[in-house]
Amino acid sequence: MSEFDRRGFLKASASLGALGLLASGLPAWAQGSSDAPSEVLQKQIPSTGEEIPAVGLGSWITFNVGQDIVLRNQCADVMSAFFDAGGRMIDSSPMYGSAQDVIGYGLDKLGARDRVFSTDKVWTAGDGAEQIAETSDRWKVEQFDLLQVHNLLGINENLPLLFRMKDEGQLRHVGVTTSHGRRTEDLIAVMKNERLDFVQVTYNPIDRKVEDYLLPLAYDRGIAVIVNRPFRGGSLTERLEGQPLPEFAAELEAKSWAQLILKYLIAHPAVTCPIPATTKPAHAAENMAAATGPLLDDKMREQIAAVIGVLV
Repeated sequence: MSEFDRRGFLKASASLGALGLLASGLPAWAQGSSDAPSEVLQKQIPSTGEEIPAVGLGSWITFNVGQDIVLRNQCADVMSAFFDAGGRMIDSSPMYGSAQDVIGYGLDKLGARDRVFSTDKVWTAGDGAEQIAETSDRWKVEQFDLLQVHNLLGINENLPLLFRMKDEGQLRHVGVTTSHGRRTEDLIAVMKNERLDFVQVTYNPIDRKVEDYLLPLAYDRGIAVIVNRPFRGGSLTERLEGQPLPEFAAELEAKSWAQLILKYLIAHPAVTCPIPATTKPAHAAENMAAATGPLLDDKMREQIAAVIGVLV
């Protein structure tokens, strides 16, 4: 698909009923699985074919609670609700304060290391080997499912390091991240020249720049896409709070604006997993519920973007 028609591309992902199956004409990695527990939509990682649930859990700000045992236990409760609702991917970074330690604490408390798709980053201008070792100690995991060069910092040193770790069996997937729409062109250059497993970008019904070229490129090259800031760090859902949901939300089994936004994202064939963050267990379960029910078609996605665009 060298030339990209966004509308035609999205029409390929039209809803095929309550199981949320994608059209059979898409590559296998872009199709949802009907065998997932509780009918949670699964997306395949293109480079490996492994399936992961279509909604993950972020930890920026929300898990930076230091040594406060009450707040640490609250974060563990969020993780518990997330896992119980069918979630797997938890994402963090060395720049997120105590979040890595808190995740490790939660995994210990819940005995959940066999349930998590561990996702973190290397964030240093120099050689990241020492930092990665510290991150591993904080999570208390021997092998990460995914490590990413965070915001392209030190990419010339750290991307080769991650590929070497993968080749030696110390790491399962390699990725690169950006956020807030920054350095998009630099990320695209890396995507064209390196065989990445994942990229992570900012995307939501307001911030749609990645739809024009980056998402189609990821789809073409078989690169999984993690979406950060799906709620604009909470400001988007805060702006929508108190506004009535559109009538069509009921048809999509969306009971909140958060679910409607997540459904908008996961219906895009190139998107693998948005990673909303939260401090509330009920919200973690609510977010995971967005990965059940009908999958949106192109027309419905445009309706959602239009409605939200007017309200915010």
